[in-house]
Amino acid sequence: MVNINQLKTLGLSENEAKVYLAMLELGPASVMEISQKSGINRPTAYVQIESLKKLGLVSTQTKGKKQLFIAESPDQLEFVLDKELTEVKNKKDEFQRILPELLNLHRSSGSQPQVRFFEGKEGLLRMQEIVLRSNVKEILAIASVDQIFDVFPSHTTNYSTRRIKKGIKSRLIYTSSKGPILKDSDEKMLRESKFIEEKRMPLSGDLAVYGDSVAITALTGKISGVIIDHPEIANSFRSFFELIWNSN
Repeated sequence: MVNINQLKTLGLSENEAKVYLAMLELGPASVMEISQKSGINRPTAYVQIESLKKLGLVSTQTKGKKQLFIAESPDQLEFVLDKELTEVKNKKDEFQRILPELLNLHRSSGSQPQVRFFEGKEGLLRMQEIVLRSNVKEILAIASVDQIFDVFPSHTTNYSTRRIKKGIKSRLIYTSSKGPILKDSDEKMLRESKFIEEKRMPLSGDLAVYGDSVAITALTGKISGVIIDHPEIANSFRSFFELIWNSN
């Protein structure tokens, strides 16, 4: 039997669900009858009936001097869902319209660096999402490939494939106990890579420079990360990257 919680998942409030179920069972009924059947006091029941009328789930009928209320067919619930979907789409469209201005306000909030901290694997996945949504043309990264795949075995599928679809190029300086394992796949991965032996550059995580931001993660011990949004700091790390890149 359909219960209140199931109707709530479709967008009705708890009281709306109680009243609607009561009306479905009663057929044409007065507010008093609906109140008694639903277990909701009369004033509240009337408010819920009016709310359901706006959703197209209730109609009225006059019998003598008495006004009766009738539950519309449950098929009407599909229109309620369609309305919600339309509202969500409109909100998303409005969000996309104002997002550039909001981002400009965020970036121009002063010369102080904006620092965000992330914890655990879920936190690092959130960092990856932020990088992918940055709409940059290139990411510069220094990383231990072994540690990345230890923490994220599906890294290539979940991150790299999405980066490629977005047309974001990558230049990667990396270490690996398996040697220069990435060179052969560079072209299809939209990447240039340079290998450095682990003993020359022992790493415990990775670093990525993208746009005006730097993302740094720890992939051993307490897994965590930080994103620093500041153009001068990003440019300093970019120069550091280029120094290593051009030295190998």
